Amino acid sequence: MSETYDPPNKPLDVLHEDSQLLVVNKPSGLLSVPGRGEHLADCLLTRVQAAFPQALLVHRLDRDTSGVMVFAQTPHAQRHLGLQFEKRQTRKTYIARVWGRVAERTGTVDLPLIVDWPNRPLQKVCHDTGKPAVTDWRVVRYEDGTTRIRLFPQTGRSHQLRVHMQAVGHPILGDPFYAEGAARNFPRLMLHSEELRLKNPEGGIAMRFRATADF
Repeated sequence: MSETYDPPNKPLDVLHEDSQLLVVNKPSGLLSVPGRGEHLADCLLTRVQAAFPQALLVHRLDRDTSGVMVFAQTPHAQRHLGLQFEKRQTRKTYIARVWGRVAERTGTVDLPLIVDWPNRPLQKVCHDTGKPAVTDWRVVRYEDGTTRIRLFPQTGRSHQLRVHMQAVGHPILGDPFYAEGAARNFPRLMLHSEELRLKNPEGGIAMRFRATADF
């Protein structure tokens, strides 16, 4: 992560609002929650709560990841949604551009992850002490020596998609942590939360929220 924090000054992009849920499209470069220090106070949570004071945090996206993020409108909804994430009842789809040409059309990365303590917040693959982490993927198309790919995380480890793609030799373009050389030299992390499926805390109705990537 770069030393300077210069979040984009974009208006709030609300995808959906009802009595239980608030769904927004998070821009790349904006923290989900405040960081340590006054210079890291600006974040999606504070921007959302400025417009919707009752909104409550449910989950997070990395600073440099864009896309669909849900907030709860009531404490009941926050508990209900939190359990859906915890029990892996939500369905997440990400779109990414990765370095190189991914040979197979579909596949699964099953590599356990743990924090790399001397280099935190970086994560690393560790078969001895890592927690289970599984990502399914499917190639969308090839673009000038890179691959556009859809990622379907089955678990929710920190930096999971970024480490898994690096581990199989196809780091996500523009990743300040895990990409090197030419793969790193892009204006942003090419990772976007494209779709989130969950159940509405009121009535249990299945809902799908989607935002198109800007890359």
